Amino acid sequence: MQIIVLPGDGIGPEITTATLAVLRATEKAFGLKLDLVEEVIGLESHRLHGTTVRPHLLDQVRAADGMILGPTSTFDYAEGTSGQYNPSRFFRRGLDLFANIRPARTFPGMPARLGAFDLVVVRENTEGFYADRNMEAGNAEILVTPDVVVSLRRITRSCCMRIAQAAFELAQRRQKRVTAVHKANVLRVGDGMFLECCRLVAQDFPDVVLDEVIVDAMMAHVVRAPQRFDVIVTTNMFGDILSDLTAEMSGSLGLGGSLNAGTDCAMAQAAHGSAPDIAGRDIANPISLILSAALLLSWHGRRGGGAEFVAAGAAIEAAVAESIAAGASTKDLGGSLGTQAAGAAIAERVRRG
Repeated sequence: MQIIVLPGDGIGPEITTATLAVLRATEKAFGLKLDLVEEVIGLESHRLHGTTVRPHLLDQVRAADGMILGPTSTFDYAEGTSGQYNPSRFFRRGLDLFANIRPARTFPGMPARLGAFDLVVVRENTEGFYADRNMEAGNAEILVTPDVVVSLRRITRSCCMRIAQAAFELAQRRQKRVTAVHKANVLRVGDGMFLECCRLVAQDFPDVVLDEVIVDAMMAHVVRAPQRFDVIVTTNMFGDILSDLTAEMSGSLGLGGSLNAGTDCAMAQAAHGSAPDIAGRDIANPISLILSAALLLSWHGRRGGGAEFVAAGAAIEAAVAESIAAGASTKDLGGSLGTQAAGAAIAERVRRG
C-alpha cells in the first residue's frame, strides 16, 4: 500500500512523525507492505516552490493507494494569490472525496459527561452552502448591495444518493441504524431531495433502520442521549457542525479521526487545525491523525487490500484506547507525555498486540 504523506504546517510535522511511528509498528506487527512517501505542502512548499501545493501531487496521489494530510495554516494563506491554495480543498475537489467520515466515541480514562457512546457522522463533502464547493467557477456568495448578501446552496440527486449509500454501507457493519439529519420542513426542495434519496437507498438495506431528525432538534437529542445514534448522515454544513460537536462530546476534538473518501481514493486528515502557537514544543496531541490513518488502512482493506489492513486499523484504534486508559497521553488528555512519546506509547501497544 503506497501512502503519500503530506505533513503540513504548524504542529502538522510533529503529529505526522508520531503517526508514522505508529504505522511502521503496525506494518511489522501485521506483515503489511507500506510505502510511505513524504512530500512537502503548505508554507514550506510555498517557500521552496512558490506554491502551497504543487499540481503534480494530484496525479501522484491518484496513482497511490491513499494519502495522509497534516493540518495546514490556511488562515495565514493569501488564498488565490501567489500560489497560496488550500491543500485540503485542492485534493477534495481534484479527487472527488465526497464522503467525510467522522467517528466520535468515548474512551475509558476520559470523563464521559454524557455517558458512553460510539457514533459516526457521514457528511456530504462536495456541495451544499460552502462557496468553494458548489460552483465550477465564480462565487456562490453574491453581494447584491453593500448591505445585502445572497448565498447559494447546491444540492444534487447524485451526491445525495452516493452519501446515503456510504452511510448505509457503514451502518450495515455497525449497529444497523441510520439517522438522516435535515431541515426539510423549511428547505423543502433541497433537503426534501436529500431525504428522498435516503429513503430510496434504505430500500436496499431492509435490516437497517432509518430515522429522520430535523437538524435543530438533533442538536438537542445528540447531547441529551448520544447513545441512541449509530450512523448519522447529513448534508455538508449540518455535518460540519455535528461532527465537531460530537468529537468534543467524546472529550476533545483531538480524539476525532477523519477520513475524506471517494470512489477510488481517500485522504486521512486530522479533524483539528495546525495550532501554530504550540508548534515545535512537543506537546501537541497526535491521536486525531493517528486515528485518521487507522481509518485509511481499514478503507483500503475493505476495497480489496486485504483483511490484514482492516485488522491493522482496528488494532491502532484499540491501542489508542489502551493508551488513553493507561494515562499514556498528552497533557490535554490528562497525561504527561509529549507528542512523540504519546505516539511511541501507541506504537508499542500495537507491537504487543
